Order: sequence, then structure tokens, then C-alpha cells
Amino acid sequence: MTIEFKPLSFSLGAEVLGLKIKDSPSKEQIELVRAGFLKYGILLFRDQHISREQHIGFSKLFGELDQHESLPRDRHPDYSELLMVTNEPKPNGMPSDSKYTGQVWHSDMSFTLAPAMGSILRSIKVPSVGGDTMFSNMTLAYEKLSKGMQNLISDLHGVHTSARKIIDLSQDRIDETKKLIPPVAQPIVRIHPETGKKALYIGEKVKSFVGMTEDESKPLIDYLCRHASKPQFVYRHQWQANELLFWDNRCTMHLALGDYDESEIRHLERTTILGTPSGYVLQ
Repeated sequence: MTIEFKPLSFSLGAEVLGLKIKDSPSKEQIELVRAGFLKYGILLFRDQHISREQHIGFSKLFGELDQHESLPRDRHPDYSELLMVTNEPKPNGMPSDSKYTGQVWHSDMSFTLAPAMGSILRSIKVPSVGGDTMFSNMTLAYEKLSKGMQNLISDLHGVHTSARKIIDLSQDRIDETKKLIPPVAQPIVRIHPETGKKALYIGEKVKSFVGMTEDESKPLIDYLCRHASKPQFVYRHQWQANELLFWDNRCTMHLALGDYDESEIRHLERTTILGTPSGYVLQ
């Protein structure tokens, strides 16, 4: 069957029609998916009834997978390639470590030295309403900045952290996080290694600019995040069960919305495709 792409919004995203992942896509089909991925930034695959093994196998067709060693509490105990994004309580009744994962604007694994090239998130259980994910086109956001602002930020590096809301934030947990995930500096403007286009590389996990205090950095960080998340740059995805979303972290950022009844289960699982080395650890 021929693959087709149906745009999801003006700014970014397309639904992939004519592909069933469980049927082992051909080499030609995968090349078409790659081309669509670079063109649209986000690809949606609906009605994909697949196993964890099939999810991992499909993801490996696009690159080496992250084993999520920096997030050991969030990965599946039997599949290190799978990161759990769930509000399902632990067997002992304690809240999930990833209950609030992604609820700030960010790009996956930006706080590491090999930020994600792509992420493939599979929906397994979703709330009856809400729990959407928003995405922003960071290439378009950069292009719409004034030349003066582009020049101002051209040499800035942002300090990325793994900061997020965690329920059991004990001192031991804080110390563990600092050891596993020290702050990493990344350029605020990155050049996409495949398209050659410039894109903003910012988000709410960026706490300051290198060489500047947090107070000095905050107004510009806030402005860039507000600018990049304007409606004209954004696609909002309403989840259904058995979908996969494949997005390019090099030119998008995203935000998981907590706008749902927390008594309902929201369980998704993500593979992360490693990108090219970038950034440096701050001492």
C-alpha cells in the first residue's frame, strides 16, 4: 500500500496513512517515513496494535536507542529502551515517578551530551478527555525572530537541567539526580544536522545562560519560551489509544498537559533515538 501524509496543522505534523507497523515495513516505506519526518517534524501513526518488542524494533530502524541510564527510575524494568510516562501507581501504592513527566516545555534529553534525535511515544491507556500533548515548531519560531534578536542569541549557551515535579523529592533523590544528570550547556540556536536549518533550542528546563546569573537570564528565557509557544507555531495532539507519535527533538519542543481526571489512567511508553553529540557538562 502506498504511504500518504495528511497534514495535522499549518505549523507542523502529519498523519501517516497506509502503514501498519506490525506488518514489518519495507526499506522503501521506511525511507518515505524518514523523508516525511524531516518535512513535517511530527508523524502520527493511528490504530497501531503492536507489542513492546515491535515498538522497539520499529524505533531501531531510525537509529540507536537510548537505554535511559540517566533516568533509571522511569524506564521499564525489563526493557531499558522504554521510558514509562504513566500515572499508574507503583505496586506498593506509591505514586509513579513519571506521573508529571513532560509537564514543562522541553526537548527530550536536552540535559545530556547526546540529546534525542527523535522520540516515539506509544499510547496504551488514555483518559476519556484531556491529557493532550502540545508541540512547537522551533525552526519557524527562530525564523520569525527579528534579525537583532537572532544576532543577540547566536552565541548564547543555555544551562539545561532535568528539573521536573517529583512527589518524593527527598535529599537522597536530589543527590542522586545531581550525580546522574549534572547541568549541561547547549547552544540556544542549533543547526539541524540533516536539513541545515537553524532552530531555537530552548525550554523551561533551561535555568540560565552560561556566564549569566539566573536573574539576569530569566527575562530572555521567558520571552523565548513564550515566543516559541505562540499558537501559530503549535500543534496540539489529542491522544487516542494505540497511536504512535514520532517527533524530531532537534526542531521541536513539547509539553504534556495535566488537564485530565487523575483518577483515570494515562499510560504511554517512549523510545528515544540518540542524536549527535552536543553540549558540555558544567563543572
